[in-house]
Amino acid sequence: MTTSFEALLPGTERALVHRIAVAQSEGRAPSFVGAVVRDGELLWSGARSCVDGHAPDADTQFRIGSITKVFTAVLVMRLRDEGLLGLDDPLEQHLKATGAGEVTIAQLLGHSGGLAAETPGAWWERSSAELRPELADVLGEHPFLQTPGRRHHYSNPGYTLLGSLVEAVRGVTWEEALRREVLEPLGMSRTTLAPVAPHAGGWAVHPWADVMLPEPSEDLGLMAPAGQLWSTAADLARFAAFLAAGDERVLAAESVAEMRAPASPAGEAEWEAGYGLGLQLLRKDGRTLVGHAGSLPGFLACLWVSVEGGLAGIALANATSGPLTAAVAADLVRIVAEAEPRMPEPWRPLPEAEVDGELLALTGPWYWGTYAYVLRLGPERGVVLEPLSGAGRRAAFRALPEGGWVGLNGYYAGEALRVVRRPDGSVSHLDLGSFVFTREPYEPGDAVPGGVDEEGWRGL
Repeated sequence: MTTSFEALLPGTERALVHRIAVAQSEGRAPSFVGAVVRDGELLWSGARSCVDGHAPDADTQFRIGSITKVFTAVLVMRLRDEGLLGLDDPLEQHLKATGAGEVTIAQLLGHSGGLAAETPGAWWERSSAELRPELADVLGEHPFLQTPGRRHHYSNPGYTLLGSLVEAVRGVTWEEALRREVLEPLGMSRTTLAPVAPHAGGWAVHPWADVMLPEPSEDLGLMAPAGQLWSTAADLARFAAFLAAGDERVLAAESVAEMRAPASPAGEAEWEAGYGLGLQLLRKDGRTLVGHAGSLPGFLACLWVSVEGGLAGIALANATSGPLTAAVAADLVRIVAEAEPRMPEPWRPLPEAEVDGELLALTGPWYWGTYAYVLRLGPERGVVLEPLSGAGRRAAFRALPEGGWVGLNGYYAGEALRVVRRPDGSVSHLDLGSFVFTREPYEPGDAVPGGVDEEGWRGL
């Protein structure tokens, strides 16, 4: 057993060690590594192995499978931010003659392009890339299973297309773009396409007997952008910090936040699991986690990041099946969050420049019909509009240079909020995407669509 790094309470550290010990034992994994990141720094790592005295550590490589997709998505988002492509562009605009050109880049990123989940022919994870030398071999004669944009359907070939897109636009290999644009800036020197010692070997454990056999480790060729990478707990900790806060050398915080948003959620308060732009999303234990799970023959992996909690959990195992790495990574986050909750930032008043009398006069109760809302000031002259009680449509709004605000989340994302004034300059009401918010509920004379009964409120 190995543990490392700073300042956890002994009880917290023991709970973390116990969790990965249970995962290795019950999951029957030859070895298992867990790690926790707090506020961008590797806080703790631990390992368990079936060989006494030979446990891996945070610098031991494991294959991370589909976590690779997040790296590919970052490369695509960089191209978007540089103005070299648009997320709503058809693939055909930048990558010709694929047979899947009608699908958009955003649909490929969010797995809503309607493509098949796997390649035709032999099981691509355990067979030679020489069987799939061209994109046509990856997609097959009938690449679409559904109409693009209709539903989420996970697609490994879709990320092969995205990797080829990066190569077409950049003019270099996917590997070179990844190394130069992501791995080197983030200091991820132990993340590679092929294993570099020290690394774990991949094993299959018999489902009904305590015996095992080695799994092959194939070069995935064109499928590499979907699942090729090897990495370590320490390197994934650096990547977790990036997914939480962005890094101007790689991708701005705003673009990373865009990746973390549900690509097609059922509703702001309804979804429990989803997918963003290259990131899996999960709501568990009262917190939102973003990241990705991964698997290839001989390996299982997961990285979850709780942005609001400032925590990330990493779980790596060298077994084809058994250990529930996604559950373990989430549990590592939960253990630290519950045992050592994050200290809140000290309350501080807004900067003087962000407050004026007109803004203050807008705060307080507003009514949409008989629904009671409250408007509060936010940072940088933004506002928050939320129900006074119970469930309802809550949204934050960003101030616009020309006046008014635009919604940032929830039902009102992208909707305009503006103040409507009377001829004398006094405030009449707030207009939010045509909804009228007044200072009183159905006050006679207020600008309520359809008017208000002149006799006003009455009893029975």
